Amino acid sequence: MPISERIVTLLFGRPLATSEERAEHIGPSAGIPIFGLDALSSAAYGPEAALTLLIPLGLMGVKYIVPVSAAILVLMGIVYFSYRQTIDTYPQGGGSYTVATENLGENAGLLAAAALMIDYILTAAVGVSAGVGALISAVPSLQPHQLGLCLGVLAILTLINMRGVHDTGVVFMIPTYLFTGTLLIVIAVGAWHFLESGGHPLPVTPLPPLPAATATLTLWLLLKVFSSGCAAMTGVEAVSNGVMAFRDDTRKNAKITLTIIILLLTALLAGIALMCRAYGIGATNPEGPGYESVLSMLTRAVMGHGWFYYVTIGSVLLVLALSANTAFADFPRLTRAIALNNNLPHVFMLRGRRLLYSWGIYVLVALAGVLLIVFRGITDRLIPLYAIGAFLAFTLSQAGMVVHWKRHGGSLAHIFVNGLGAVATGITTLVVLITKFTEGAWITALLVAAMIAAMHAVKRHYNRVARETALNRPIVPAEVTEPIVVVPLDRWSRVSEKALSFALSMSNEIRCVHVQIGEEPDEICRDWELNVAGPLRAAGKCVPQLITLQSPFRYVLHPMVEYILDVERESSFNKICVLVPELVVRHWWENLLHNRRADLLKVMLLLRGNRRIIVINIPWYLN
Repeated sequence: MPISERIVTLLFGRPLATSEERAEHIGPSAGIPIFGLDALSSAAYGPEAALTLLIPLGLMGVKYIVPVSAAILVLMGIVYFSYRQTIDTYPQGGGSYTVATENLGENAGLLAAAALMIDYILTAAVGVSAGVGALISAVPSLQPHQLGLCLGVLAILTLINMRGVHDTGVVFMIPTYLFTGTLLIVIAVGAWHFLESGGHPLPVTPLPPLPAATATLTLWLLLKVFSSGCAAMTGVEAVSNGVMAFRDDTRKNAKITLTIIILLLTALLAGIALMCRAYGIGATNPEGPGYESVLSMLTRAVMGHGWFYYVTIGSVLLVLALSANTAFADFPRLTRAIALNNNLPHVFMLRGRRLLYSWGIYVLVALAGVLLIVFRGITDRLIPLYAIGAFLAFTLSQAGMVVHWKRHGGSLAHIFVNGLGAVATGITTLVVLITKFTEGAWITALLVAAMIAAMHAVKRHYNRVARETALNRPIVPAEVTEPIVVVPLDRWSRVSEKALSFALSMSNEIRCVHVQIGEEPDEICRDWELNVAGPLRAAGKCVPQLITLQSPFRYVLHPMVEYILDVERESSFNKICVLVPELVVRHWWENLLHNRRADLLKVMLLLRGNRRIIVINIPWYLN
């Protein structure tokens, strides 16, 4: 095995045969880290995003985090029961795109597709930036290197995910359960201290004082806080998108996984909100000096600044960074489903060496990297763009399920659950869009519209290709004729001889075209009779016609292309076959020593040619 292949195998694993796909299927234990990381990790930045907006209210603002979190949990419960029904109905993978397309039509499906794609790209960017933010909270000296750390984590995630679904689940299992375990311990110990102290626990280490109130609570501010906190619900739909990744019984395993994820997320969100209120913990300015995340303050307030603090913050860092894995798991599946309907390039349907839809991963990484660079890897700058895509997809999925039950005779209970989900998430979508519009949600809305237009354009292209290449008749023997063969020649050489020999095997009408720069005949013209015409005539073979084109301004390719186009216009039905002789060197740097006229000629003919002009490359390989 070549050393390059050994390195690739070491990094990405051995190639998997299609027959090995079943071995890549997973159960609930691996499904939680693969499909639940986005939802679970949002417990680290969802409450903080809400608390950040409550900073102007001072201590009073901390008290409002509990009712806001309660409203979010009620909404999450509605979405949970709705998606359980979606999993039962679409065991092949009932993502919002599939459900909306089948039940609400193509345009609704594309709206869901655009919203989900943007949501997954932001999931990757927000997860990485939040993970690095947690690291900076523990090691403030790293703040100047925030963007570089974000891009480095994104590269590591890409490498891990390129190894396949099964290996990814194994790698992510330990940090996921460590994250949930340590946070649940913090919440449990904090609750014990709360009860033991009569509702007034004292932090183990001092907390930064809350700023004085500079504003009063308004309905508008409360709506903004709610919409920021809703970022904690992103990723809930991931299990329904990836049902086919589970081993049999797929529906049962998917619902178990979804249930565990929702229960864990509920415990984390509720516990963090209650403990923040109990200990009086508010958010700090993420762009200001002395920034510290809410989870960092909560952990040291309850457990102190010892080894457990660093284990907890380390697990938060890992899980936040790895939460982007939900996007890595679902984005390629989504783009494949869209490509199957001709709304995205078919390259998204190709599977790589580890049975992954690799092009989906490449595009996801590139776009997430661009977002991190544009927003400098700061989570709070990305949050306003975030929730609208997820909730728009929620709404379309649940509305599609209502239509599905009506068409297929579903019970009133089924219709009510999905209908309630559609109304609740629809209202939330409007709230998020309105409250976050000026902060960046307008960018998401604009991107959704642009992506829908792009997907329509891709569909029109594939429809036009199918229409123009369709053939509903057998081959017409009368149209099977010898082509007119055109062979561009610059001088007599082994390369020219190979091209001419191939031309003689194809047709009896051969035109060798030479562009002459000066007034004196070139060597190939002077020796044409000696090298070509004489020997072929003596052997009773067809003698090619030598066409000499004058070029007083030293252009070679332009007169060659114009001649070929003239030949095509003069011929009524013959195909024009252009044989392009080309020297192929062994090393890349040797290309710099030769002109690339052959490549330019092929490009010009492809751009200016038509259906009757055929370009064939005749390579001559240097030993």
